[in-house]
Amino acid sequence: MVVNLSGRFYLEKGIEERLGKEFLDRINKEGYIDVTNKSGNVLYRVTKESLMERLNTDMRATSLSISKECSFFIVHGSADEIIPVEDAYEFAKHIPTHKLCVIEGADHCYTRHRKELSDAVVGFITSNKVPKNAILYVVLCSIASGLTAPLISLR
Repeated sequence: MVVNLSGRFYLEKGIEERLGKEFLDRINKEGYIDVTNKSGNVLYRVTKESLMERLNTDMRATSLSISKECSFFIVHGSADEIIPVEDAYEFAKHIPTHKLCVIEGADHCYTRHRKELSDAVVGFITSNKVPKNAILYVVLCSIASGLTAPLISLR
């Protein structure tokens, strides 16, 4: 089972907005870019290798390779300004076992829609017959970065 929250389908997008216009020059010169928050604290490091991995990932092929036995839940906010809701529709187009939930008016962080988000995710999980030893993958958008989507495995 996979739960995809505000996931980015088009991985080549959003990089310049997050890393700045000169990101390629900086990463080629220094080998990495540290992404900081407004306080100047380093949130994460983007290396040349991680950037190339992202740019070389074919989400269409990856989506098509998902097992037919895998329940896949896509949740996205209709008012997401960081990752457009169209990305959710692209995932849905290529994953035959998907269920799509667009939360009307929700932004990227579901700021005013946390209850709708939790209700949708819990509803999806409880409506699926999940074996006791199953692993649930929650694909989180990194709220701070909008870059890489880490996987969290829950048993």
